[in-house]
Amino acid sequence: MPIIKSAIERVRVNEKAAARNSSQMSAMRTAIKKFDKAKLAGADNLEELYKNAVSAIDRAHSKGLIKANKAARDKSRLAARYAK
Repeated sequence: MPIIKSAIERVRVNEKAAARNSSQMSAMRTAIKKFDKAKLAGADNLEELYKNAVSAIDRAHSKGLIKANKAARDKSRLAARYAK
């Protein structure tokens, strides 16, 4: 554990950021999994789930959690599965 006041504060801030980031990533993964599961089951609210998943990917990219290429790749794969 750090002794210097600024280092203590950094530890606290980093823990908060890590929790926020992991929550956001989890939400993105969950949205994608919900879409995939609904696609396999043949659900009728597929368009809404697709939009939610794309939105979650865009949100994760805008927050800097994933890089631009990963966001584009994930959205492309989602679109291909949605169209199939």
